[in-house]
Amino acid sequence: MKKCTALLISAVLFSLLVSCGGTTGVSGTTGQEAAPAVSEQSDGSTREAGPAEASAETGAESSADTDAPVPAEKNGDVLILFTSDIHCGVNEGFGFAGLMQIRDSLEAQGYTTLLVDDGDAIQGETLGVLTRGEAMIDLMNSLQYDAAIPGNHEFDYGSERFLELTGKAEFPYISCNLFKDGEPVFPPYVIKEAAGMRIAFVGVTTPMTMTASSPKYFQDENGEYIYDFSQDSSGEKLYTAVQKAVDDARAEGADYVYVMGHMGLLESCRPWTYADVISHTNGIDVFLDGHSHDTEQVVMKNKDGKDVVRAGCGTKLSCIGYSLISAKDGIRETSIWSWPNKEPMPKLLGIRNSMSDQLDAVDLQIREYTERVIAKSDVLLTVCDPVEKDDSGNPIYVIRSAETNLGDFVADSMRVQTGADIAICGGGAIRAEIDKGDVTFGTILQVFPFQNQICVVKATGQQILDALEWGSKALPDNFGGFLHVSGLSYEVDVNVPSGCRKDENGLMSGIEGERRVRNVMAGGEPIDPEKTYTVAGNEFNLLNNGDGLTAFDGAEVINDQFKLDSQLLADYIVDDLGGVIGEEYADPYGQGRITIIE
Repeated sequence: MKKCTALLISAVLFSLLVSCGGTTGVSGTTGQEAAPAVSEQSDGSTREAGPAEASAETGAESSADTDAPVPAEKNGDVLILFTSDIHCGVNEGFGFAGLMQIRDSLEAQGYTTLLVDDGDAIQGETLGVLTRGEAMIDLMNSLQYDAAIPGNHEFDYGSERFLELTGKAEFPYISCNLFKDGEPVFPPYVIKEAAGMRIAFVGVTTPMTMTASSPKYFQDENGEYIYDFSQDSSGEKLYTAVQKAVDDARAEGADYVYVMGHMGLLESCRPWTYADVISHTNGIDVFLDGHSHDTEQVVMKNKDGKDVVRAGCGTKLSCIGYSLISAKDGIRETSIWSWPNKEPMPKLLGIRNSMSDQLDAVDLQIREYTERVIAKSDVLLTVCDPVEKDDSGNPIYVIRSAETNLGDFVADSMRVQTGADIAICGGGAIRAEIDKGDVTFGTILQVFPFQNQICVVKATGQQILDALEWGSKALPDNFGGFLHVSGLSYEVDVNVPSGCRKDENGLMSGIEGERRVRNVMAGGEPIDPEKTYTVAGNEFNLLNNGDGLTAFDGAEVINDQFKLDSQLLADYIVDDLGGVIGEEYADPYGQGRITIIE
């Protein structure tokens, strides 16, 4: 019988969870055999009756006390801990301080641990923006990560900046499918020796990176692509790259092969999803996956019909993944621990360690800049469905597949501030919600962490229609290029198959057949395909083919550097709304600008 996975926690932790409404704040979802449950010991502590355990000491002990667990004789077992899509959320969920506490506890219990990351770590919040990713590398060094892979957002500060940051990392970056001028940028895999085992980690980065980050970052000064993510329309180049890395690792003596993937499960990512890779390869034992922010734990067949476990790990440390390799039984369990509580684990449980001290120092450096209150909001502006939760109890992220009040709000800011007829904003550009209450400049930076320039172009109605069609191609799945609008409304019939076509680099190359988007209104009137409109948006979409959008190629550029997105949003709130985000944005599902017909 499967048993509930839990952390080894103290009696104080247990009572704190009960006072918060139950013990479901720490949960596990297994991909194979579940770990044993928690039992109370005679000394008042709580303890798992098995291997998948970690501790979270509570109270105000000094960092020296909590950083020095009593060493234990090694038991011969290895626990691989994995994170994904942290997006600089180091003080959310388990938090980096909680992750350090868990790893130290496992080591003290006799386990040998390895810690790896599946990409999209260095971008997403203020500490990433202000340091251009460097603060995250420093923190990951302190946690002694053993390996990491680049996700698409590792390149958001530019490819050269990312390569500079990897030189500061005290752990290897790996990717078997990333090339520059035909040469590998990183090693395809790394083999770690732990408890007498040789464990290979193979890195795979989504080819969607070519458009999910700014395409210009992968081109030379002449606009020619010099980077390659093994992308082609069939997926075969990617499968071949992965298979070669797996085979080479096996030939080098790896006992186990773990793929660290930033692939995801979205239909819009095909033929480059984790399922595509697993079904076209063999020799992979476990696939640790990121990119789509999901927490699905799946067992599926490889091309030889053998089982492969795939584990998603959520985002912003709402989950920590683990995989237990027993010296006796081999790979026994791969799953996640979940922390769905809004209050971060270190804060709720009073965890203090050296990571806490380092985080405090980083926070002090940015607090004066970011804590300046610029306005207030009477409503919650959201990126999530206000009601629905996923299987782990976390809010469901809908900003990339449905209208929300925050999507309306940011699109309005672009249209009003620039004076354009229409504004568009891809859901992938909007990264955090705005809570009811005080609005700080730090809040704005969390909403818009990419620091894109806002631009204005002249475009025909037909170009706008093509852009909406491309943005709606993945529905009902998430897609970063799903367009929120201002000065515009439209309907999407998801029963109509998307006719959007893309080239080998993922760029929009045409639209065929019946269209999904209909009843498009511009300024309250049916859009005229022949008429010219002014369109505001960020440079990522309008000028740089971000999300693969080429509809505005050739459009006349009126202003290519109006304002940075974060400054524009702040100015809209202060100057145009009088410092108050009001009831016009109260409905979390927006103002009815986008109707999805299912």
